[in-house]
Amino acid sequence: MPQSHARPLNILLARPRGFCAGVDRAIQIVERAIAKWGAPVYVRHEIVHNRHVVERLERLGAVFVEELDECPVDRPVVFSAHGVPKAVPAAARARKMIYVDATCPLVSKVHVEAQRHFDAGREIVLIGHAGHPEVVGTMGQLPDGAITLIETVEDAARFAPRDPANVAFATQTTLSVDDTADIVSVLQKRFPAISAPHKEDICYATTNRQDAVKAIAQDADLVLVIGAPNSSNSVRLVEVAKRWGAKDARLVAEAADIDWTWLDGVSTVGVTAGASAPEDLVESLIAALERRFDARVEEVSLGDEGVVFKLPRILADA
Repeated sequence: MPQSHARPLNILLARPRGFCAGVDRAIQIVERAIAKWGAPVYVRHEIVHNRHVVERLERLGAVFVEELDECPVDRPVVFSAHGVPKAVPAAARARKMIYVDATCPLVSKVHVEAQRHFDAGREIVLIGHAGHPEVVGTMGQLPDGAITLIETVEDAARFAPRDPANVAFATQTTLSVDDTADIVSVLQKRFPAISAPHKEDICYATTNRQDAVKAIAQDADLVLVIGAPNSSNSVRLVEVAKRWGAKDARLVAEAADIDWTWLDGVSTVGVTAGASAPEDLVESLIAALERRFDARVEEVSLGDEGVVFKLPRILADA
């Protein structure tokens, strides 16, 4: 309960928020792998970018590593939701390891598109952020040099393909819809024949969470986004909130990260969570706000997603 002298605070809770179908599937894959084969089950790279999720899975028996050669050959290994270069499953097969690929199906779709463009002889541009595991995985689907990474409008303006009439583009799935549109616009202006994805590469969950933040941003003095600093879609939510009218926006991993001076003079705070942040972190943050303020929570909903991705066949009976 708030203290009797607590000042009022409006909380606008964005929906949809938090876990997407790809994240939910990846977590289930690790849980079921542990149920099927027992602990330990190794996971190459963080299964999703959220420390709370990773620590819970560690308690169940998951061991997180950065590279495949850190895994013993006699234990199963799971590849993260962000996708991996083709060389990784090839190495697992060569070592006769049991492996389960938890790559999000929407990331796998980008991999298939990249391969299709390559097979058709097109030069491929990938719009994304250097070093992000998803970008590393996508670029690793094809031989070195087959994909050029473009991060900014300036990169798009400078890009010099071998044949301007034979270019294709793909995008990282967790980008800002607005930023990507600006880059695509430059590419399409420069290369009118450029091949675009059959369907938008930016995933439905990224788009929906950004739209939900846009719906609360202009009415918020401050937007709090729950997510990890290495979570691309969470960082983008902060940027979108500021761009769409929030006076301030902050990324927090959990309620304990809030600097309460941020709320000085704030009458309305928006709350959302990135696609790899569990709902209990949202509930804890709301509870922390309710302890300090006379809080009124209003959920601003753009609807439910209702998307579910099938688990790999190897785990169907686990």
